[in-house]
Amino acid sequence: MKNLLVPNLYVDSIFEINLKELADKGIKGLIIDIDNTLVAWDKKTAPASVIKWFDEIRSHGLEICLVSNNNEDRVVKFTEKLKIYTVHSAKKPAKTPFKKAMSYLETDKTNTAIIGDQIFTDVLGGNRVGIYTILVVPIRSKEFWWTTIVRKFERFVLRNIKKGEN
Repeated sequence: MKNLLVPNLYVDSIFEINLKELADKGIKGLIIDIDNTLVAWDKKTAPASVIKWFDEIRSHGLEICLVSNNNEDRVVKFTEKLKIYTVHSAKKPAKTPFKKAMSYLETDKTNTAIIGDQIFTDVLGGNRVGIYTILVVPIRSKEFWWTTIVRKFERFVLRNIKKGEN
């Protein structure tokens, strides 16, 4: 059985993800975290670089659903000028938000991927539902106090991943 904390792919940034390769693997939908994956957790809107990246995603025939543990106000503000499906207050790593996102995307576990910056929410949740998991290095080190504590445990897991124990 695969370790539920190990991603299928680990990259420095969303911009390093080869979208053509994902499409070639049969991926049709991307579930994407917002905070510290797309933007620093305290940024309210998507910068031009992220909007351009969303356009590139769509050019490969992929659909997008943003899934965030953050509240409705945060998610609505971030996506108000974007035409993107969203799930807020997700409670990742619970399975429900991933299933809800796949329902919006009209995909299933065989053709969906999650992109996120946290092992214990994004990767664990994605692996629990059986989708392709992509971990990115967090954009910013300043975070909520709880996330700072969780990152200490993540560093331990990452040391094992980097050593090839996946």
